[in-house]
Amino acid sequence: MSDLKIRPAAESDIPAIVALLADDPLGARRESPDDLTPYTAAHRRIAADPQQHLVVADRDGQIVGTLQLTVIPGLSRRGATRSIIEGVRIHADERGGGLGTQLIEWAVAESRSQDCQLVQLTSDTTRTDAHRFYERLGFTATHLGFKLQL
Repeated sequence: MSDLKIRPAAESDIPAIVALLADDPLGARRESPDDLTPYTAAHRRIAADPQQHLVVADRDGQIVGTLQLTVIPGLSRRGATRSIIEGVRIHADERGGGLGTQLIEWAVAESRSQDCQLVQLTSDTTRTDAHRFYERLGFTATHLGFKLQL
């Protein structure tokens, strides 16, 4: 019987997290698993910020999923606090088995516990399977997102 834990990501988890981030056509172009220096620095910044929650799904000592949840207080929507889900990745061997649902449900529950009134996320326009997954979990495509590379 497998034991799944969703827990804060440790610095020792960085190689596994980066491998997950790089394991798709988009990530393969953006990530650099051979140089963990920038990821280690980023993890230290994330770990020091109480509004950041970088978690891993650990099954029997193996990292099989990850996501980052950011809690943002704001003035809009009558001073509502919102959360943003980023970097959701599931190991190829685990896809379709419900782990993604468990991770998103964890993020929504954590958002509620942080008094968030809204959970949002973005997904690359090419990730149509992910879009159907998020819609199945109750998310709606209500906005058009824009990015500016710096």
